[in-house]
Amino acid sequence: MSQLTINTTQNVTINFTAASVGERLLGQILDLLVMMAYSIVVGYIVDLSGLESFLTTIDDWSAMAVYILLYLPVFFYTLILESIWEGRTVGKKIMKMKVIKIDGYQAGFGDYLIRWLFRIIEVLPPFTIVGVLTIIFNNRNQRLGDMGAGTAVISLKNNININHTILQEVNDDYVPTYPLVIKLSDNDVRIIKETFEAALINRDYNTLIKLRDKIIAVTEIKNQSGNDEDFIRTLLKDYNFYTQNM
Repeated sequence: MSQLTINTTQNVTINFTAASVGERLLGQILDLLVMMAYSIVVGYIVDLSGLESFLTTIDDWSAMAVYILLYLPVFFYTLILESIWEGRTVGKKIMKMKVIKIDGYQAGFGDYLIRWLFRIIEVLPPFTIVGVLTIIFNNRNQRLGDMGAGTAVISLKNNININHTILQEVNDDYVPTYPLVIKLSDNDVRIIKETFEAALINRDYNTLIKLRDKIIAVTEIKNQSGNDEDFIRTLLKDYNFYTQNM
């Protein structure tokens, strides 16, 4: 598998494993099965509810409009799910993959929209070969939509030591301090942890101050800890407490 090295805006290097062509194709097939299942269920509902008979009594344009509305979730499937699930669809969740920005941050709706628009020329049959060839010959395993959006699809299957993830040891009786920490995404916390640990190793206290100020500006958290180091350690533990118990 290709290794994806991301240099964050805090000059922290994070290494990911890019999802392979095979993983992405399997994820696409699983998503296709989900869309087919939805279409079958809608078809049964239309038939059993008598809606199909009603549609034959109205003009063709109105009937077509109703069918378009019913099947819009299929048309916008990837855009909707990636936006809601932070870069995942059903297929990606099963295959343990995720869309991220190549700068290490969480992708946004605009990025997912660009990826979705490019699907027409590189994912949907008969143009699937375009997306496959692009991934194969790209060192980041990106398709055209990823290049346009500045994103990549990573594999989350890596067996990584806890010190290299966003995880922090949290006891069962742990009492969190900062509930507003849930405003952050997984990638935000990963970057905070990497930056924090690098600053401690280098005794870079200016970076700790900047990191603290940035966290407070984004989350509106009020620092109740004794110093910057305690504040960030507590913040990381609180994030893991809330996300593990949601």
